[in-house]
Amino acid sequence: MAMAASLREPREGQLVALMTELRPFAHVPVLLGAVVDLFHPVPPGTIVDATLGGAGHAAAVLQSRSDLRVLGLDRDRNALAAAQARLGSYGSRAETHHARFDQLATVVAAAGAASQPIVGVLFDLGVSSPQFDDGARGFSYRHDAPLDMRMDQSSGRSAAEVVNATGQHELADILRRNADERFAARIARAIVAARPIATTQELAAVVVEAIPAPARRKGGHPAKRTFQAIRIHVNEELEVLAPALDAAIDVLGPGGRLVVISYHSGEDRIVKERLRRADDGGCTCPPNLPCACGAAPEARLLKRGGWTPSGPEVAVNPRAASARMRAVEKLPITPKDLS
Repeated sequence: MAMAASLREPREGQLVALMTELRPFAHVPVLLGAVVDLFHPVPPGTIVDATLGGAGHAAAVLQSRSDLRVLGLDRDRNALAAAQARLGSYGSRAETHHARFDQLATVVAAAGAASQPIVGVLFDLGVSSPQFDDGARGFSYRHDAPLDMRMDQSSGRSAAEVVNATGQHELADILRRNADERFAARIARAIVAARPIATTQELAAVVVEAIPAPARRKGGHPAKRTFQAIRIHVNEELEVLAPALDAAIDVLGPGGRLVVISYHSGEDRIVKERLRRADDGGCTCPPNLPCACGAAPEARLLKRGGWTPSGPEVAVNPRAASARMRAVEKLPITPKDLS
């Protein structure tokens, strides 16, 4: 598609400026220019930023067009406070809510956003740089801290509760399902034997010892996958993603766009499947034949395969390296849809 070639990534100077603006919640927005470009053709209305974070994407979208407003959601109160400060200068064009992204439809209805069409929804999935870098949050094996990993520290089970109370077989399943950990059974057995485990570095040490020595020497820190898997489980990141994406497509008006950035294969599989289903309506007919099953597409894919960050962006922001962005555009309502 012609538009795909025009998508751009932010220049290094833009990234440095954003890092300065967003401190102390200094998250560098991934694929910033590409996100702005994808929302540029939408009609006037409201963009829902379902993972607001430090509001880097939201601020860029608001700056790009004066006829757009942002309705932002985030489950992390620290992120929300930083976003509110960042968006304060936009006045009534920016509204924020403490909510998880699977509450999107409820927040849209309660905010009265129906008075303005929803013309875009953005998901920037996973954990942010400030969450990783704040040792007290317990997300990283690089800091010695209590095992927590909750994005919303006011609710839910902490990582310590999961690590110390989950059965061995279920724990191994969590590691396989959420991180494709090949040594899941060995790690789960070692964790159960070492209980109670109270801190991040205690957990990291147990994982390192459980993995065969040759495997420790490649692929980054040996505990990386275990920490990812437990964090995803604690925050129910994969369980709530599919219904949240469906809700996002439902609230979009004709010509509105859903843009999703994911960072690991588990997320991307769900995003790819839900966006493909929106594109083909769940058609079960053989490929290359006309649809005869009555499937009704809701949206069209804007690019098959999605977008990834450029080399210069990854050089400035190494955590962007694993990102993949996918997007769809909501189709107009036809007379058949109304019958």
